[in-house]
Amino acid sequence: MLIDGALVEASHGQTFWNVNPATEEPLGQVADASVHDMQRAIGAARRAFDHTDWSSNRALRRRCLEQLHHALDAVREELREQLILEVGCPRMLTFGPQLDAPLDGALSYPAQLIDEFAWETDLPVAPDFRGNKNARRIVKEPVGVVGAIVPWNYPFEVSVTKLAQALATGNTVVLKPAPDTPWNATLLGRVVAENTDIPPGVLNVVTSSDHLVGEELTLSPEVDLISFTGSTAVGKRIMKKGAATLKRLFLELGGKSATIVLDDADFPTAMMTGLAVCSHAGQGCAIPTRMLLPRSRYDEGVAILRSMFASVPYGDPQRPDVIMGPLISEKQRDRVLGYIDRGVTDGATLAVGGGRPRDLPRGWYVEPTLFTEVDNSMAIAREEIFGPVLVVIAFDDDDDAVRIANDSNYGLGGAVLSGSLERSLAVAARVRTGVLSINGGMVYGADLPFGGYKDSGIGRQNGIAGFDQYLETKSLAWPAG
Repeated sequence: MLIDGALVEASHGQTFWNVNPATEEPLGQVADASVHDMQRAIGAARRAFDHTDWSSNRALRRRCLEQLHHALDAVREELREQLILEVGCPRMLTFGPQLDAPLDGALSYPAQLIDEFAWETDLPVAPDFRGNKNARRIVKEPVGVVGAIVPWNYPFEVSVTKLAQALATGNTVVLKPAPDTPWNATLLGRVVAENTDIPPGVLNVVTSSDHLVGEELTLSPEVDLISFTGSTAVGKRIMKKGAATLKRLFLELGGKSATIVLDDADFPTAMMTGLAVCSHAGQGCAIPTRMLLPRSRYDEGVAILRSMFASVPYGDPQRPDVIMGPLISEKQRDRVLGYIDRGVTDGATLAVGGGRPRDLPRGWYVEPTLFTEVDNSMAIAREEIFGPVLVVIAFDDDDDAVRIANDSNYGLGGAVLSGSLERSLAVAARVRTGVLSINGGMVYGADLPFGGYKDSGIGRQNGIAGFDQYLETKSLAWPAG
């Protein structure tokens, strides 16, 4: 782990196993922190914020982020192999959002913003209620100590994105990776300690098999903001536990996103979007898991989807052609299989898949699964499964499609496809969600805000909005000369 600038083991010497989800074999051991270790990390972050010039020295911050970028680039291939092993992500995805995309953009954009951001804004001189003229200024300052809690599905991407924005804005950070995927975080900590000028305590990395160790970040009055990506249930717990200290929050939570395919869309192309649930075995919060098809073309769309789902390349994530590897754990695999059973019980038609692959006896795999004749009231249409399961729902017209898409507790991602850009944009304007792909557009980038409505979270990651959420706003006024 990295605590107060030093690479350390857990204080009591305990470790836990990191396991390969594709083989079920242990990869190696990881330091298993205690509450005491987490408190040490929080104390180090507090001291670094309060007693160094990190919060005010923008030139140092930019230099350190550039050093971190270059140092991570030097271990890119080590990270790639590590992510495939511990996350079970397909090699193909590491050339996109699992590794290369965030490594090439997530650090450089916030570093650039350090020089370009409006840290101070002067307002026009204005009279107050006493008739005196005042000069006025708005100042942006870092929040303080950030607790960054990271999920297991895209661990490096989420970690580096949180760190880049929090550090660029002058905060100090305690990073808590998920117990299922700790190695990429410990590698990041080693890179920081050995290859950057980031002062001791500015970034701390604490690994633990115990989720309650991470909860110390939420409970501690020394932590000013929690930046959490994960399930809605845990996000609500963080809100509740953090209320005692009025904790500032960024929560990027679950989703049950809908792809709306309008009746004038090119169906062979549009149905390709349904395969998104197979990417990384559906373990992505913004993956569209509900496909809405016009009733007039429903059978046509389902026939295309059946053919596609029956031929999805999945299996060993080391294979270059695979888009879908295993689920992260036995617990998650059983959870997904439970939802599939529930779908059948509730009356949906299991069109493709639905079980464990017979030719993959080892690893936590589930077949690419397609449900048809689904009603939006069913559990498989309302709850986040986080597996390779697509449900297909019929709609009558554009108004009905919007109604079904919005009939959800979630509002994170989605897509609209039509032969008319104007029509797609008109439908998208009525969908209550934070991220929408229009006619196949890619909603992804370090400068593009990402986050959700409703139970999908609070705040935005990336872009100016993501940068700003790690800042406080201070207003100043003084008598004008």
